[in-house]
Amino acid sequence: MALCGACTVHLDGQPVRACTTPVSVAVGKRVTTIEAMSGTRTGRAVQAAWVAHDVPQCGYCQSGQIMSACALLAANKQPADTDIDAAMSGNICRCGTYNQIRAAIKDAAGQLQKGA
Repeated sequence: MALCGACTVHLDGQPVRACTTPVSVAVGKRVTTIEAMSGTRTGRAVQAAWVAHDVPQCGYCQSGQIMSACALLAANKQPADTDIDAAMSGNICRCGTYNQIRAAIKDAAGQLQKGA
């Protein structure tokens, strides 16, 4: 039903919900999953920020959260709180770590700006 965002993947760089995206839509497109994120500069920055800000709690939503955060930072190098809230609104965190998520995204954006 695409309610939580935990299954978020990138389809040609855009976040989509795998649970409701028909395979036919992916034909001829690049599908990127959480496993590929550590191979990208943005993914490494987001993952490091996630750890630094103690974002993961139960872990259920984390892959979807990271995928949405990486898509946001690919499109917007310096997102404001409203940008972050809008981009992450489709991802639910049952543990309620939204403040840590926002801080981690800002931290990752800063690291990417520094060239880390």
